[in-house]
Parts: sequence; structure tokens; C-alpha cells
Amino acid sequence: MSKSSTASTGGFYFLAFIGAAVYFIGQSTDFWSGVVGFLKALVWPAFLVYEILVTLSA
Repeated sequence: MSKSSTASTGGFYFLAFIGAAVYFIGQSTDFWSGVVGFLKALVWPAFLVYEILVTLSA
């Protein structure tokens, strides 16, 4: 993978993280659900890849 490809992937992940954090924290009703929302924003790509792989293997 070239450096520019890696950089654009990192930029996309960062923007997706910011968007997910805004969404999940915006849905929170108290402090702890905001913390859980932040943690969900960190790991949502792993769940996405898992679901894609499960769908492709079926």
C-alpha cells in the first residue's frame, strides 16, 4: 500500500470516527451513556467488517 493510500484511509477513518461520536453522544441521555457512545464510536468499524464478512460467507 502506498503512503498516500494509507493517509487517505486514515483521514476517512478519522472523519467517520468524528461522525459516529457526534451521532452516538447526541443520542445519549446522561454522562455514562455518552461515555458508552464514545466507546461505540471507537469500535464500530470492527462490527461493520464482521457483519460484512458474515454476509459474504453466507
